[in-house]
Amino acid sequence: MKTLKLIVIGTLLFFAASSVQAQVSVHLNLGVAPDWGPSGYSDVRYYYLPDVEAYYDISSSMFIYNNGVTWVHRSSLPSRYRNYDLYNGYKVPMSNYRGSRPYSDFRQHRTQYAKGYRGAEQHNIGQRPDRGNSNLGNYSRGRSNQKVGRGNDQRNGKDNNKNKGRGNDKGNGRDR
Repeated sequence: MKTLKLIVIGTLLFFAASSVQAQVSVHLNLGVAPDWGPSGYSDVRYYYLPDVEAYYDISSSMFIYNNGVTWVHRSSLPSRYRNYDLYNGYKVPMSNYRGSRPYSDFRQHRTQYAKGYRGAEQHNIGQRPDRGNSNLGNYSRGRSNQKVGRGNDQRNGKDNNKNKGRGNDKGNGRDR
């Protein structure tokens, strides 16, 4: 009788331990959503980005887009979208999709969520890096890769006095 009880308890412990192991691996396979992702969608694997007609795979942190020939997985968007603002762009969470090829429904997605589509108001998970930096004011207008002026800013007629007191009267750092 004791042997039978030990076998039953051992079997139960074995199955309990294996189910805990499965739960842990499920959580490891889920990626971490990017800061620019919409909040409130922790169960989603893909976002569709209507403005660039691409997908983002949260689990692999990769963008999926058509390069003209085939669908590719890349860590960044193609160069033609280098100024695209992921924080202000609309993201469609693919809540009902459970496969590995979200682009299999691309025609439907492109029709349903055309470029410029805006659904319900979205709030990002995190804040844009350097949000408080006043020099990045043009970021949300698609100019995030412009260099911030250093030294004399001749476009705006501003002088930051970096060269003041260097022995020349123009303040531009050059000898006459």
